[in-house]
Amino acid sequence: MLQELHEIKRQQGFTSNIESLESLLGYEEKLRKRGITPSQSWSDLRATERLPVRARRRSHGEERIDGHGFVSFEFLKRALEKAKSTLAAPPAPPLLSRHERLREEARKKDEAIDRFIRPPLPKVLPPEIEDEVDAVLHKRGVISKIAREQVCDKDISRLRPCQWLNDEIINFYGAMILSRSEAFRQKPALNGAMKTKILDVHYFSSFFWTKLLSEGYERARLSKWTKKFDIFEKDMILIPVNHDNMHWTGAAINFREKRIESYDSMNVTRKLVFLKLRQYLDSEHRNKKGKPFDFTDWIDYDPEDTPQQENGYDCGVFTCQFLESLSRGEQGFKFSQRDMAYLRRRMIWEIAHAKFLSWQ
Repeated sequence: MLQELHEIKRQQGFTSNIESLESLLGYEEKLRKRGITPSQSWSDLRATERLPVRARRRSHGEERIDGHGFVSFEFLKRALEKAKSTLAAPPAPPLLSRHERLREEARKKDEAIDRFIRPPLPKVLPPEIEDEVDAVLHKRGVISKIAREQVCDKDISRLRPCQWLNDEIINFYGAMILSRSEAFRQKPALNGAMKTKILDVHYFSSFFWTKLLSEGYERARLSKWTKKFDIFEKDMILIPVNHDNMHWTGAAINFREKRIESYDSMNVTRKLVFLKLRQYLDSEHRNKKGKPFDFTDWIDYDPEDTPQQENGYDCGVFTCQFLESLSRGEQGFKFSQRDMAYLRRRMIWEIAHAKFLSWQ
């Protein structure tokens, strides 16, 4: 049954291996049981490179997700039925209006230009950096420190393949983003040259969302989190969101574009994220400015082309990369599922050295 589903998914754009699909199904079932409902369209998956299939053993009535639980027979059956119905459905009607055709042509031209200007990420790091990454993975104890954050060997091991990321990795990467933004504000350009595009951002730790959701603005005393700066003077506020200790997503309050933004590699419903961040923004404005926040022209933003994961464990890596890209003012994301192995290795080096490698 799993093999049949995998073959259908490959026809619909899913090109990761069968074990990734197995893992993704188990992960989606867990999220649904917790009331965290992915709304991902299986017929609109991003292309990824296919990995070799390893032999697996299963018990009767369930499909095993190695290290990530099981997908039940019934859930797998429903997924297969849904995939078959999607495959049998008639194709979407063509765009008819001249305006829509012109927009589609312009979009394709923009994508072609973008691919030319921004080539795909490499598959591996340079040999000398790969050697450093291997050395980091053999270290014990504290690996790196920045500001109030630190990671040890158990934390950094979460960046090995097929592992979920923990708060320590998420928050350390966030501290790097914040440190770079602050340093950029203080460092003048040399000889009148233009600086690299780094936004003036603040990065809240993963515990911000937990407190906002469980206690609310007043009870959690979130006003104290911003005693030393004014969020309304920032370009953007970046927020890692932990959904019930099951799933990582990225969120942002974008003051430049007047948007509450959500970026999710499983396309989970965002209503709660938008609601709570709007409530936070209003409460913070009332506390610091003495009046309600003016939401005129503000929108909730969740772009349809957000890169999607094709397994049950890469959400934390996607989240880190979403937020890091936003901090550089990127209008789109240049990574996808096929880049996760490379990005995990890259993040190990970056965290160990507490600095970012160039995206150029």
